[in-house]
Amino acid sequence: MIDFPAPTMIRTNGIDMAVHEAGPRDGFPVVLCHGFPELAFSWRHQLPALAKAGYRVIAPDQRGYGKTSRPADVRDYDMAHLTGDLVGLLDALGIEKAVFCGHDWGGSVVWAMPLYHPDRVAGVIGVNTPFFPRPPVDPIAMMRARFGDDMYIVFFQKPGEADAILAADVGKTFRFFMRRNVVTADEYAKRPQEERNLKLVRALQSDESKWRGEMLLDSQEMKVFVDMFARTGFTGGINWYRNISRNWELSEGKEPLVRAPALMIMAEDDVILAPSMTEGMERFVPDLEKILVRRCGHWTQQEKPDETNEAMIGWLKRRFPC
Repeated sequence: MIDFPAPTMIRTNGIDMAVHEAGPRDGFPVVLCHGFPELAFSWRHQLPALAKAGYRVIAPDQRGYGKTSRPADVRDYDMAHLTGDLVGLLDALGIEKAVFCGHDWGGSVVWAMPLYHPDRVAGVIGVNTPFFPRPPVDPIAMMRARFGDDMYIVFFQKPGEADAILAADVGKTFRFFMRRNVVTADEYAKRPQEERNLKLVRALQSDESKWRGEMLLDSQEMKVFVDMFARTGFTGGINWYRNISRNWELSEGKEPLVRAPALMIMAEDDVILAPSMTEGMERFVPDLEKILVRRCGHWTQQEKPDETNEAMIGWLKRRFPC
């Protein structure tokens, strides 16, 4: 039996949000933000560890995911809404400031928090996802020019298409995405360019017997994800990707500076969010520490939970002691 706290439903920013909590109510608050295709459940290894260390740990199913509302309008998933949800979460729980920790897409949201709502941010922890300053041109146009239309983020821009492919066999989708030891960074770098184009949706449709790596989740963990996404579908999460161009437009004029202490946890073998992407982050995040998790792919907090917990708690104890 998986020991994961049941959610409390709160009202925030016009939606109902499922929030999982652990730890003392008077502990320093740490909000954990998941990525795609994930849930608050992705932080199941961190909630008990951070709670034991004395922190109030808060993990929401974010907008479009799990038991949280899934608005129909694609524009309701832009960064203003996603960061506004977290402000409303703090308000609902009577919290002034928190440390925001995010993995994958959740990382993009927590790095945006100090830009959109600096007065609510005590600190930031990025897991795999670095802080990216605003690029000079639309990111989707850049990705399309570099990788082509089948690169998964570009492919996700097509209304309904990826949604249907991922939902056709939810079990297969999670067996594809949630894998460890698929490829090392060195192996990936040696592949021909045409094999480094991130055609993940096309790869999902390939022969499963030829997939590399091993399953990351056990049968109980897999059931949690599959049962939930079979009910909700993937459109809510994919809509985050469909706002990349909109977020780029809305961010014009925002100073790309994080005025809060920050920790960057990198995974050595994440080929999508490679550690090399963190180079130069100190220009935009002056108070920054970095920790590299060796022999780890994209799903860091689930793949290497002990190392992730040690990094998080060590930094929290130094910067926000309980």
